[in-house]
Amino acid sequence: MIDIIDELIGFLNGVSREFDVVVMPDFFLDRMITLESSLPEFAASITEVASRKGGSIDGVPQTDIRGGNAVNTASALAALGVNVTPIVCTSQLGMAQLNLHLKPMGIDTSHVKISTKASLTTALEIAKDSGRLNVMLRDLGSLANFGPEDLSEADYSIINEADYVCVFNWAGTKMHGTELASNVFRAVKTSGKGMTYYDTADPTPNRERIPELMENVLKTGVVDVLSVNENEAVTYASFLDEGIHKKMQELGHEELALDSARILARKLSARIDLHTTAFSATVTKKSEILIPAFKVKALRATGAGDAWNAGNIFGDANGLSDSCRMALANAVSACYITDSKGSHPTRKELAHFLEKQKL
Repeated sequence: MIDIIDELIGFLNGVSREFDVVVMPDFFLDRMITLESSLPEFAASITEVASRKGGSIDGVPQTDIRGGNAVNTASALAALGVNVTPIVCTSQLGMAQLNLHLKPMGIDTSHVKISTKASLTTALEIAKDSGRLNVMLRDLGSLANFGPEDLSEADYSIINEADYVCVFNWAGTKMHGTELASNVFRAVKTSGKGMTYYDTADPTPNRERIPELMENVLKTGVVDVLSVNENEAVTYASFLDEGIHKKMQELGHEELALDSARILARKLSARIDLHTTAFSATVTKKSEILIPAFKVKALRATGAGDAWNAGNIFGDANGLSDSCRMALANAVSACYITDSKGSHPTRKELAHFLEKQKL
């Protein structure tokens, strides 16, 4: 691992390739609520307040931040010096906040779609023995109806010129998510030049439509990289291999996720990039690389996967080896979840983090 870290430090201190990324379609106005108590303790507090006909629970840290897989990934990529364009939907108020967050980073917001209702999330960050977990209470707003008809000729022009086209949050684009991914990725394969990168986020809220997603997107060869966490890997693998249900009783959580990633790699044409709290892995029909996560004290869980995706794309675009690419993605995520302000790391900050890891 020291050799990989040394190689990454050398890369981060050198000159990287310039490339363009398009991300879509979600931006959420997020409120993060950090609970230092355990879940049972918090539930007991709510029950106690409810028993006296309502009231307040004071001393609960809360922060309003930019959210959404696409916009979080855009922010993390921009911090690394990447030219990134978001094609997302939000309200007039959301647009003002989006400009506040992204304009100082040099991100072009001219492709943002103004809709009637913003997407909102209240994220409960809950302490647990191994770190933190998040429970997200979402109001999808206009994102639920976002689809191919919302894209203009100018949008498709920038999509076709991009080196990476990333679609996120399939379950959030509840009505037209499959159609959106299919149309955009097919456009890239037909008229574009870039790699297609897909992270559906948690598909379980739209579980009944997973077979449609499988047939019209995942099995069609239009996805170059499928990025999944433990839950997503297991969920999709269960639709491709009935044996996964038996393995749920036999394997540990991370082992089950890795086995699920192998099933996805065998059944689909996409490269499977898996990120878990313990390790990351990149799996194809011919190869498999696993790199352990950095041991850090997490201050947040929300957005960790988005930071990881940014590091993964950055490493891929610069031709890093699979091992270095996974380690870089792990480092970007680790820096983000340990930053007191929830800022995404620059290349210089990543190099400093990796120097400390050597010690």
